[in-house]
Amino acid sequence: MAIFSDEMIDRLTGLEQLETIVDGSHPGPSMATSLCFHLVAATYGKATFEGQPDARFMNPLGTVHGGWAATILDSALGCAVHSTLQKGERYATLELKVNLTRALLPDMPPFRAIGTIVHRGRQVATSDAQLLGADDKVYAHGTTTCLIAPPA
Repeated sequence: MAIFSDEMIDRLTGLEQLETIVDGSHPGPSMATSLCFHLVAATYGKATFEGQPDARFMNPLGTVHGGWAATILDSALGCAVHSTLQKGERYATLELKVNLTRALLPDMPPFRAIGTIVHRGRQVATSDAQLLGADDKVYAHGTTTCLIAPPA
């Protein structure tokens, strides 16, 4: 089931849709809940998530699996693009690139993933994001390219 109905997509801009998640009037995606992160802020061209992985997300070596970092970054990257959508527009990820720069441990304080739009064209948008620890160090960063679909 889609988080946003066709009626809501046609009635609200992408930023307005994200604001309903931030203010709690609309639920966030269940996947984010399952992976212990959530959208905390959205402005035009920018989205911020916070999350804290726990022992459920460890790899065999005892660090947090890179997929957790990739997923929270993908959410920040995509929502940065989502925040630029006009009423009725949709988007889909075409490419995702993630660099893991430091190990994440399950006992670390919460992380912030901040995504920012780099380019917003008529059909293509790009964004970049950083995963920051409580120490403000970059633990991972990434980029995405998204396809923008016009209103149906």
